Amino acid sequence: MDRAPAYREFAPPPPLAPVIECLWTRTCTPGDEVRIMPDGASDIIWRRGRGTIVAGPDTSARAYPCVDGDLLIGIRFRPGAGGGAIGVPLDELRDLQVDARAIDRSFDLDGDLPPATVPVRLLRAASGRRPDPIVIAAAPRVADGPLAALAREFSISERQLRRRFHAAVGYGPGTLARVLRFRRFLSLVDRGRDGLAGLAFEAGYADQAHLTRESRRLAGLSPLGVIRERRAG
Repeated sequence: MDRAPAYREFAPPPPLAPVIECLWTRTCTPGDEVRIMPDGASDIIWRRGRGTIVAGPDTSARAYPCVDGDLLIGIRFRPGAGGGAIGVPLDELRDLQVDARAIDRSFDLDGDLPPATVPVRLLRAASGRRPDPIVIAAAPRVADGPLAALAREFSISERQLRRRFHAAVGYGPGTLARVLRFRRFLSLVDRGRDGLAGLAFEAGYADQAHLTRESRRLAGLSPLGVIRERRAG
């Protein structure tokens, strides 16, 4: 998710770190405008007074209607871990948010729970979940070279690897590579880097024009628009 003053991330317990990227909280305040960027991940999100939803992987940015006083607590599964952790093929949840009780009742938490108990309950529900080990290992490397070479390394066919990506990530390796490259761009912006040509190079784009096309496609904004929005908070 994007960074905002009322948004915080926390490291998961070490035994769950291979599956869970982080725990996070968001408190909505007056004037909040939250744009959720594609990040290759999937989330379980508890909202005070509402209960829990499962958020599948996004392929483009979407606005979140942040209401003053809202409190959200979530766990974010690593790219490639979501399918096994949530228990359904993630391509069925792509660009969707679904009531948790329709997916897995162990993630279905009452919206009136004391907020301090929610992280423990979410982590307990996520314990013991088994992601696809091949996709977990392959996901960070999808942009390193031809997919066929990556498939050979894991002794499966390219077609099998693509099918496993769709189930575990929510879309294919090519889309994940694009999303992770854009995520690198966002990370550089958040670290204060400037200069679009340099940002494009460091993030792995062919050139600045490539970055611009991908930014408009994934974020709905130009790179400069992304930078202004993220630094405005």
